[in-house]
Amino acid sequence: MTNGGADGGDGADEAEELTYADAGVDVEDSEAATAALVGAVSETADTTEYAGLVDVGDRYLALATDGVGTKLLVAEALGDYSTVGIDCVAMNVNDLVAAGVEPAAFVDYLAVDEPDEDRAEQLGEGLAAGAEEAGVALVGGETAVMPEVVNDFDLAGTVAGLATDEDLFPGKAEAGDALVGFASSGIHSNGLTLARKAAERAGGFDEPFPGDGYETVGEALLEPTRIYTHLLDALREFGVHAAAHVTGGGWTNLERMGEFRYEVPDPFPAQDVFEFVRDAGNVGTEEMHRTFNMGTGFVVALPPERADGLVAETDGELVGAVEEADGEPSVEIRGLSL
Repeated sequence: MTNGGADGGDGADEAEELTYADAGVDVEDSEAATAALVGAVSETADTTEYAGLVDVGDRYLALATDGVGTKLLVAEALGDYSTVGIDCVAMNVNDLVAAGVEPAAFVDYLAVDEPDEDRAEQLGEGLAAGAEEAGVALVGGETAVMPEVVNDFDLAGTVAGLATDEDLFPGKAEAGDALVGFASSGIHSNGLTLARKAAERAGGFDEPFPGDGYETVGEALLEPTRIYTHLLDALREFGVHAAAHVTGGGWTNLERMGEFRYEVPDPFPAQDVFEFVRDAGNVGTEEMHRTFNMGTGFVVALPPERADGLVAETDGELVGAVEEADGEPSVEIRGLSL
């Protein structure tokens, strides 16, 4: 099914620059609402930037939860749900990896307006594939039929893992640290509200994809999120101080590693899907980097003398360095100061 034309308008409208907020997601408002929620909940556990930790004696039980977001609307439009289960697993397990935790078990929550056997089977196959790749046990979940609460369906999950104090990353970078990055598989499960609006301007998800690797725009947008669990042993071995899973907020996620200046002169190249979104939506370069991973899905900070060893043992690349902030923290990338 083609999902196009709803945001098209005339040529003058199409020339207007799209932002994430225009598309319906204001990151600042979202962060404020999240902070309000966290502030209203009594603190019964420790937290990191990416996981909640419960002290269970000689180790921590770590938990993270996330969903697939509006990428589900692309799957719905195309009738292809085969990959979004992988996204659901990936968005959860990658957060535990960013904390230094080995994910162990995953549960899913599927809410639907009405049961659909074919859709459920595809979602289940994707969840199983993601769990296998991540090396976690898929231990069940819940399906809820809520016709007046849910429109179509929503998919989310929770991952659990165990870690000792020694396993956990310290969580903060240090001035002078090297930054090693790991390539994304594409757009991942983030910023799809903006990407969908851009696709609509270009004619819809069934339109031929103008770059390499995919036949249609929808196929490019459904490329599943890369899973980074295989990196964990090497990240611990080489003494990573902190990690950033590049999701909501794009490259500003690096600031979750501490209030520094992050110089990133050599990021991974952005895949063709980002050029498509930029051109089709007339999205500014800064907005692209504040919304999407732009080719690099995971970044770690570690002592500079250990960076080459990590690069040699993994598929990572040295992408930059951590410096003391002269004023406000910032990320300097591709001529931008985010």
